[in-house]
Amino acid sequence: MGNSKMIQVEDKVPFQLLVPLSIQHMFAMFGASVLVPFIFGISPAIVLFMNGVGTLIFIVVTKGQAPAYLGSSFAFLAPAGIVISEMGYEYALGGFVAVGACGCLLSFIIYKCGTDWIDIVLPPAAMGPVVALIGLELSGSAANNAGLLDEVSDRNNVIVFAVTIGVAVFGNILFRGFLSVIPILLAVIAGYVAALCCGILDFSQVSSASWFALPNFQTPKFDVGAIVMILPVLLVITSEHIGHQVVTSKIVGRDLLKAPGLHRSLFGDNFSTMVSGLIGSVPTTTYGENIGVMAVTKVYSVRVIAGAAVLSIICSFVGKLAMLIQTIPGPVIGGISFLLYGMIGASGIRILVDSQVDYGRSRNLMLTSIVFVTGLSGIAVKFGNIHLTGMVLACVVAMILSLIFYILDKLNLTNDREK
Repeated sequence: MGNSKMIQVEDKVPFQLLVPLSIQHMFAMFGASVLVPFIFGISPAIVLFMNGVGTLIFIVVTKGQAPAYLGSSFAFLAPAGIVISEMGYEYALGGFVAVGACGCLLSFIIYKCGTDWIDIVLPPAAMGPVVALIGLELSGSAANNAGLLDEVSDRNNVIVFAVTIGVAVFGNILFRGFLSVIPILLAVIAGYVAALCCGILDFSQVSSASWFALPNFQTPKFDVGAIVMILPVLLVITSEHIGHQVVTSKIVGRDLLKAPGLHRSLFGDNFSTMVSGLIGSVPTTTYGENIGVMAVTKVYSVRVIAGAAVLSIICSFVGKLAMLIQTIPGPVIGGISFLLYGMIGASGIRILVDSQVDYGRSRNLMLTSIVFVTGLSGIAVKFGNIHLTGMVLACVVAMILSLIFYILDKLNLTNDREK
């Protein structure tokens, strides 16, 4: 099997290949996914459990036509952090349930109205840079995880980072046969071995962990104030979801907004968030790291995603195994993320190329320029407790500007509208 060989969404994967590919996907999302529960002060085990369950829910809702792994959402950090500090985590869970329920309602509205409006409010000249920003704005996070942004970089961190990204990059080009589809997994293993040789691993928590442990389930409490504070995040996660579906569509060569449909994928995403809040976990979202894995390996099989979900659920009950995975050091996660985030950015550029965006038209040049500058400039807009910045703010600006252009076209006021 060469690198040009693709494993499509519906393809069956032999068991001996399914296991390592599933592990590869789980490792790719693990570092970023467990960071959210650490920030919220809860056990990662419940999050691993819900990520797996949420992914399986998503696969069922989308009829196995959309390859996506659901991990912890970062969009809720700011408002949920305020609710947790003032009222407690249970009331934040109530907000998560409310957002998920409203997102499900939104999916029904989209089902009735269709998706043609996306081409109006997010034409390719805007969608391309918005998708690129999904990866580009996370590049600093990858470098930070690797310890490369410290005032004085630790030599061991640099070595582990270099080994990890080196195996991922050159393995993707040089590996053949079976190894050609698991370069990310091999890079993680190589980075882990390098970290062990450099003496930066700590196994004390692994030895003290029990073999079997139940995730810490909790029930939500509801407060109108807490819900109102968290609810506007729905705009953020909807924009993020559309971007992820568009870039995944480009990678797998199918329009996922049409089949299984944006209404199905959005419902699956938000229903998972609602269930997550009901059992005590954090909100879920389709994950950029796994989109990057698919772009690198050309393996799009939903069965592989489902296998990763099952492994995540198993890890949530095996205390030592979950703790062992948590010992993966930052330079390894950073090295993998460095590549995967860049692949997402390149996928955004690919949208511009595949759509043959004509930059001789003033509007296209204006849209792409404004979106990139807005997303990368660090500008932040606040509405109460809502904080819009980066890709989300750029997406909102792109939608407003595109809608204005559309209205001006209808009024015959523009000088570059298509004949």
